[in-house]
Amino acid sequence: MADSNFIDYVKILCRSGKGGAGSRHFHRAKYVPKGGPDGGDGGRGGHIILKGNRNMWTLLHLRYQRHIFATDGQSGGAGRSFGKDGEDRIIEVPVGTTVFDAETGEFLCEVTRDGEEVKLLRGGKGGLGNWHFATSTNRAPRYAQPGQPAIEKAVVLELKLLGDVGLVGFPNAGKSTLLSAVSAAKPKIADYPFTTMEPSLGIVSYREGKSFVMADIPGIIEGASEGKGLGLRFLRHIERNAVLLFMIPADSDDIKRDYEILSNELREFNPELMDKCRVLAVTKSDMLDDELREAIAAELPEGVPAVFISSVTGQGLTELKDLLWREINSEENKAATVGITHRPLDRRHREEEEDNFIFEQDELDDEDWMPETDEEWNDEFWDEESSVNG
Repeated sequence: MADSNFIDYVKILCRSGKGGAGSRHFHRAKYVPKGGPDGGDGGRGGHIILKGNRNMWTLLHLRYQRHIFATDGQSGGAGRSFGKDGEDRIIEVPVGTTVFDAETGEFLCEVTRDGEEVKLLRGGKGGLGNWHFATSTNRAPRYAQPGQPAIEKAVVLELKLLGDVGLVGFPNAGKSTLLSAVSAAKPKIADYPFTTMEPSLGIVSYREGKSFVMADIPGIIEGASEGKGLGLRFLRHIERNAVLLFMIPADSDDIKRDYEILSNELREFNPELMDKCRVLAVTKSDMLDDELREAIAAELPEGVPAVFISSVTGQGLTELKDLLWREINSEENKAATVGITHRPLDRRHREEEEDNFIFEQDELDDEDWMPETDEEWNDEFWDEESSVNG
């Protein structure tokens, strides 16, 4: 994956802007004695915003931009002048991106539509100027509010492809061959295991101009949940799929056992995948005669719609499309896909290369020191003399 442009997992450090301090200025004019307080409010800090972009398909651009900081709000000025707001930082991400807290693994948000904007970190509010605190008993307040501090957080961004049908199977089960046969996608196809090293999407044409999206992921093997093979890192791409298409070749020693192994690996990754509609396709069926087909059909898993196909000869592909379309639009499936919840980011499914990434942060200068307690805020900002306040 080091030479691939398809990056679906990245860890970055984000920081919103801190709010500007309110001003403690007093109005000064030659013929206006006791002009009173007129210190303006500070500007808010910049937000960190995620924005969906349907023309993007990878998180590659964020791999080389690890630190994303918004600017701070400016302090208020004389004459009740507001300080300038900090500039927001908008991070464009592919549609289907989910965000997790890098420390706790907690799910934070997701971007599922083109143009959708999600406010990841809010900028600090600006402090109020001293004119807000003038009362009948305190006509010359010499204090103003400090701005709220910035929010800093390390987050993990995961890309989950948005498709209707997800292909699940062992290496060399014929997943890529099927995708190339029913769509215009051109995945790599060869006669050795783990030919597919990254997920790919294909648009499958159906009757009357209709279509659905099929997602192909690298093959998984028994023990993938323990890190064998390519592990389970690519299973995130079928979490949003409406239907899971299990693909097992006809020359398998025990199709039912292979199906149970695949189901168990999915269960280890995310138990909610078991609630999705499932279809079984017995691939490479062109090598079977009628007698063998009947014998295999009698041993298939119960309760799972099955079809015999051959991507090379086209056998059963029309029947498979009809079955998938029916499952995608079934009322049971629509009810199951409403309110999809995201599991916390499991440590077993994280990428060590990204998690071990060390953020090199510059040490704060003395002028950037931020108080922690309310007493420190008051002592620092209310007693400080500044050129703005006069």
